[in-house]
Amino acid sequence: MTLTLFFFYLFSAVLIPSAVMVVASRNPVHSVLFLILAFFNAAGLFLIAGAEFLAMVLVIVYVGAVAVLFLFVVMMLDIDFAKMRKGILQYMPIGAFIGIILFLELVLVAGSWIMLPEIASSSAMPIDNSISNTKALGQVLYTRYVFLFQGAGIILLIAMIGAIVLTLHHKPNVKRQDIADQVARDPKKAVEVVKVKSGEGLQ
Repeated sequence: MTLTLFFFYLFSAVLIPSAVMVVASRNPVHSVLFLILAFFNAAGLFLIAGAEFLAMVLVIVYVGAVAVLFLFVVMMLDIDFAKMRKGILQYMPIGAFIGIILFLELVLVAGSWIMLPEIASSSAMPIDNSISNTKALGQVLYTRYVFLFQGAGIILLIAMIGAIVLTLHHKPNVKRQDIADQVARDPKKAVEVVKVKSGEGLQ
């Protein structure tokens, strides 16, 4: 057994149980911790496959931002998960039906998957082995697919703004700024200039 094969089995042996525990854990904090562990092991598998860019994205973006942010949100918010689980059984038939369909699709894809040697040679863009994968992806994204890349960024920005608008709740009896009133105020009424003589102070 080579060293690469050993690490492949090691990362896979940790990744699969971690992914199962993400779904099976009752505590959402434990689920996020298992998710971070799964991301790290998936990044190791990507490094073995030669896709260092995807490995960096998993560690920097998903572990460093998404998973940790979600972990802090879950830990800081006082969420009654027992109350959230009430009525979940009524959605079980629909969830089971969708799960069966997804499982059948995965079985069909895995059963009909064939890797042809001529697929790599018939790619639209030639593969340049003299540069890294990250540089090759950057050249493709910012030249040929720059408009699609920017469009995807705009869609994600709109989705983020929509999520903030839908989840933002204003608390009553909270004094807030009114920019229009602040700009339209009369400086003579807002500020009172008092001339104080030296040594006398304010009365």
